[in-house]
Amino acid sequence: MSSNEGYVKIKKAKNGISEIEFFHPQSNSLPSNLLRELTDAITRLGSDENTNVIILKSGGDRTFCAGASFNELASISTIDEGIDFFSGFANVINAARKCPKLIIGRVQGKAVGGGVGMASAVDYCFATKYASIKLSELAIGIGPFVVGPAVERKIGISAMSSLAINATKWFDSNWALEKGLYTELFDTSIEMDKHINQLALKINNSHQKATRALKRVFWEGTDHWDKLLRERAEISGKLILSEFSKKTISTILKK
Repeated sequence: MSSNEGYVKIKKAKNGISEIEFFHPQSNSLPSNLLRELTDAITRLGSDENTNVIILKSGGDRTFCAGASFNELASISTIDEGIDFFSGFANVINAARKCPKLIIGRVQGKAVGGGVGMASAVDYCFATKYASIKLSELAIGIGPFVVGPAVERKIGISAMSSLAINATKWFDSNWALEKGLYTELFDTSIEMDKHINQLALKINNSHQKATRALKRVFWEGTDHWDKLLRERAEISGKLILSEFSKKTISTILKK
């Protein structure tokens, strides 16, 4: 699954371990087509009999995911278009939530907005020391409404509020580790990948009925998220049409 601007690749099960890799030349930002492909990839591997664990990763070195595509945000002209776009992030989070397989996150660099949401939606997240995070939505006139439930579930309302309110600040990887977004932190991607592979093998060799039961337990209390995240997408979809948002995004794109 790929496009002229970015791709989503599935590396099917090797010894029960499958990988999903996404990439976009604009700092791994995510336009609608890649969000749809990510949702489909997670759903497909979730039902793949040969897959016991999924590794979610992005291409490149120092940026995991820059969140929403600003080019696409700038092109939104109706509420329906706005809702459809932000529903793309909701669908990725819900796909990860519903996936019966444990998902390991590989965060090699900075994560912004929807990228923080994706890191929050995996079940065990590895990162490097370069993996600072920022919820920048308020700075462009919206808010982290869609990713908020996933981030809050992972790090708590206090830490999520700090990210959401201080929308221009980078919070470093040690802060994210301390708050529970990341489970393990490494100096290099090489070191991180070694530990990712070790854990993936352990999960693959575990009793699969037990790992799937654990997954269900981890996500208890989120059955209403299909409705909730759709409602949150509607909030962002309306706000992105404001003069404030349009002017701010236009200024950013001109830089």
